[in-house]
Amino acid sequence: MTKSIALSFVLAASLGLAACSGGHENAANNAANAAENASNAADNAMNAALNAADNAANAASNATNNAANAM
Repeated sequence: MTKSIALSFVLAASLGLAACSGGHENAANNAANAAENASNAADNAMNAALNAADNAANAASNATNNAANAM
């Protein structure tokens, strides 16, 4: 009888440790995801800036072409 009670306590403690150990993995995964999201946001901001610069260059070129065609 006492062996079965002791075994039950060991089993409960093992399950408790197994359930608690996943928190570190989740925290690490969350940190990795946050870093990837920050990297993606930086890439998106850089792409937006490059697109804005390209658009400005195209607008200037179009204005030059329109002025040349008006002559």
